[in-house]
Amino acid sequence: MRILIVGGGMGGTILANNLARRLRNEVRSGKARITLLSASERHMYQPGLLYLAIGRMTPDELYRDQASLLEQGIEFHVDPVEEFRLDNNEVKTKSGKVYGYDVIAIATGSRPTPEEIPGLAESAELFYTEESAVKMFNRLRRFEGGKVLVAVGVPHKCPMAPLEITFMLYDYFKQRGILDKVKLHYTYPVGRVHSLENVAKWAAPEMDRLGISYETLFNLKEVDSAKKIAKSEEGSETDFDLLISIPAHRGMEVIEKNNLGQRGWIPTHRNHLNMEGRENVFVLGDTTNLPISKAGSTAHFEAEALGENIAAMVKLGSPVREYDGKVFCFIEAGLDRATYAMFDYNNPPQPKPPTKAVHWFKLAYNKLYWASARGLL
Repeated sequence: MRILIVGGGMGGTILANNLARRLRNEVRSGKARITLLSASERHMYQPGLLYLAIGRMTPDELYRDQASLLEQGIEFHVDPVEEFRLDNNEVKTKSGKVYGYDVIAIATGSRPTPEEIPGLAESAELFYTEESAVKMFNRLRRFEGGKVLVAVGVPHKCPMAPLEITFMLYDYFKQRGILDKVKLHYTYPVGRVHSLENVAKWAAPEMDRLGISYETLFNLKEVDSAKKIAKSEEGSETDFDLLISIPAHRGMEVIEKNNLGQRGWIPTHRNHLNMEGRENVFVLGDTTNLPISKAGSTAHFEAEALGENIAAMVKLGSPVREYDGKVFCFIEAGLDRATYAMFDYNNPPQPKPPTKAVHWFKLAYNKLYWASARGLL
């Protein structure tokens, strides 16, 4: 069986490694072949961008060579896919090469789209790329006081990031000794401070306690960069001296160009993780249209389920399990405290009071991520 994995992020890497271990004998005998296609020779630890933006990590800590993270038996190529020819069970890459497959898993990820809101890209600081996170760090270092607006669009990578950056900025300004000169204001598009109800119930009182103001039902419409005013679809306005944006995301352009899903999200079966209407096309990570968190742990748990199922298809002829929507997210509640949210399709999260112990566990995971990417955790 020819297994093709498109995308070398968290989901694609864990899936490839999981399959390489499960199908070691089949790969050796030629019964199975695992190919991973990526757009980059480097693998980025994306959650590290949040720490980079406040000076708690450096750019070199974010990367490893992709090849160094892969098990033996995986054919790895830096050759991004440009055409998905699903009816012919093949893809065409940037180099012009055509790869055939019996089973394909698509894990191409997502991208922020601040350019969709007039004035946002020119006015806001972001932390979703190395370049923008470094720029945000340098802007924060120069900031001496005023109103800081954290404006959130949905959907976006890492559902806890808006809360994390808000609480981390509170402690950051406190450590710099300028908290008394700073006003933090947070906006969110739905009728509470987070899309997950129990997370919102935890976060709102925490914001109240710290004096962080917030406005819900605020869907960003445009930003007047000259006057430093953010305007919502609902008709309200808020001024700012520093704008931090968590912009709405879309799936990758290659998905849209190939008409695989609206706004780059591929319609995906919530339990089987196959593309709707395609039994041999699987989707994982940010690329799905599933109404669950676009987080690294989501890709991790999906990859484990898919690895077991695709291996079973090779060995037994059919899948053996279903994905239950499992997600686990750390929530930094400042620079030295954290909590977490663990949930699935049937069980909502129940965040506990933040502790230093969970914060240190999160910092430890920043180092352990590379073992996780190999599927060893």
